[in-house]
Amino acid sequence: MVKSPRLPSPLPYSRQVAIFSRLQASEPHPQTELNFTNPYTLVVAVALSAQATDVGVNKATKDLFARADTPQKMLDLGLEAVTDHIKTIGLFRQKARNVIALSRMLVEEFGGEVPDSRAALMRLPGVGRKTANVVLNSAFGYPAQAVDTHIFRVGNRTRVAPGRDVDEVERAIEDNVPARFQQDAHHWLILHGRYICQARRPRCGVCPINELCPFEEKTA
Repeated sequence: MVKSPRLPSPLPYSRQVAIFSRLQASEPHPQTELNFTNPYTLVVAVALSAQATDVGVNKATKDLFARADTPQKMLDLGLEAVTDHIKTIGLFRQKARNVIALSRMLVEEFGGEVPDSRAALMRLPGVGRKTANVVLNSAFGYPAQAVDTHIFRVGNRTRVAPGRDVDEVERAIEDNVPARFQQDAHHWLILHGRYICQARRPRCGVCPINELCPFEEKTA
């Protein structure tokens, strides 16, 4: 039986405080880069963002949300029109079907309102744990941690939240990041991964947490 490689220990509390204090100073009020106007449009936007960029999703949803910003309006718009609005996004046909299906479920089972529990959100077609956590965090103010590839990379590189998979990284953030930073932690980590701690060549020379980070293969 092959054993999983042993994970390095998360950074100690004092180092966690120092790192997140600097990330907070560099971006005091981080937010998702997806455009939305209410919990429903956030659900749709995040569901559409799988294998797509936030910029691309925002372009596609600008006119869509102007016409349909509630589940019932989306159902009234219909599958063909929804498909046409989002045709520039990858996997747009399946995503359009999911948008219609989740809108119908919201109308029929939740009175047209987006539920504020992870389990209920994950019942919606096209909504997984990451999407549910984004909605809980950004729409309802709950300190849920939505771990994507950027956060997975940063969590392991910095040892803020090491884990073998996204679920382990999510738990590591919840267990190790001080409570005062939990609400915004995943926003800081995703922005850091997207613009500084990039996959192929991290921009260590401009990184605000450079000397606090144990990553050995630093760039100039």
